[in-house]
Amino acid sequence: MARRVLMGMAALVLALSAGACGDDSPDPAPRLVPPVTTPGPGREAVAGIAPLPDQATALEFVDVLIAIDRDIVHNQEEKAVDRGRDLCAAVKSTPDDEPKLVQATIRRFTSPNHPKGFGEAKSKRILAATRKYICPSY
Repeated sequence: MARRVLMGMAALVLALSAGACGDDSPDPAPRLVPPVTTPGPGREAVAGIAPLPDQATALEFVDVLIAIDRDIVHNQEEKAVDRGRDLCAAVKSTPDDEPKLVQATIRRFTSPNHPKGFGEAKSKRILAATRKYICPSY
């Protein structure tokens, strides 16, 4: 009986060692491939703020504002373009509400000499320029 146990143990050791034969290198870990995603719109786009215009378009916009009233820009061209971009959020949300957009223009376009805006007539022209140059697709 001891011989049978010994033979059984030998068979078991042989079977286990046969299963362990082969390549000793570990299995390669599965490669994690990041999902391909397209970037979503930025915060400004979600808010309706128009993208920065190219330099030529920005200069045309500033020139039109200066033609309306030099004090609209008051030597702060970038700020004037940013105000136009901000106004685009209102244009996007209420494109057909002209009185509301004119009031938004009056509030956004101010200067030290015009702290309450440039009035309705000039604000309509500012709004038209903003729509043409800064957010034509809204």
